[in-house]
Amino acid sequence: MLFQPTTGIGGLTGWLVLERTEARQREVFERSPVLERDVDHFRENISKALTAKDLVNDRRLLTVALGAFGLGDEINKKAFVEKILDEGTEKSDAFANRLNEPRFKALADAFGYGNIDGGSSVLLESFREDIIARFKVREFDRAIGESDNDMRLALNFRREIPELADPDATEKTVWFKIMGQQPLREVLATALNVGPSVSKLSIDRQQEIFADRANSILGDSDPAIFDDPKVVDELLRRFFLMRQVENGPSADTPGYGALVLLQGSNLGAGAIQNLLLSQI
Repeated sequence: MLFQPTTGIGGLTGWLVLERTEARQREVFERSPVLERDVDHFRENISKALTAKDLVNDRRLLTVALGAFGLGDEINKKAFVEKILDEGTEKSDAFANRLNEPRFKALADAFGYGNIDGGSSVLLESFREDIIARFKVREFDRAIGESDNDMRLALNFRREIPELADPDATEKTVWFKIMGQQPLREVLATALNVGPSVSKLSIDRQQEIFADRANSILGDSDPAIFDDPKVVDELLRRFFLMRQVENGPSADTPGYGALVLLQGSNLGAGAIQNLLLSQI
């Protein structure tokens, strides 16, 4: 039986509970028999998958390979995945490079089947253990997401956003990368109160709006600040509080007693939102 991690109640309070219990929950989750069987099979057999076809024809190997990059939902698209792996990433017109999904490129890059320089990585012990570690992390996220997808989004944001905070890239380039990854964009847009209608604007205008909101709320428009754990923590708190604004406050909402009084007054939604955000 697979251990099901839990956050208890949702929202910001649930996130704070998850942060406190995460290490222990991950430890128990990784000892689940189903997970251990998949990991053991991958560890023992990945070196035999010398071609992309070998990999996609072994469903348990493919489960770990795709799961390690958050692509578990693609498990039944064998021909699609094989094409991505076979063409590699070295050529500009390779299939993975033409897809609007960086996780496919990361998958093809890591396995290296279609790359001349270096070739496949499946014989390397370091590669094998890295994929297993990635798989365990993302499987925990997926399991959390089964009961609360906002928690999965938050875990993903906390892990992925610092990797995009590249001080050597231009601010615009980094913003475009963030905006192009839907799970990251959803968290950031919610935290910065960027409405869905913004997506209808030109990409340059969208970038300007995200940067302006970051500057107004965080005091800096440079996405390099996302490498700071304190900034990430603040954004995630805002994300959960803004979600509570969207869904309506509950008894677990910080400042709930005051909110009840406000709702009985003439103050509008803006005042309620400001009170919630003052809890950060």
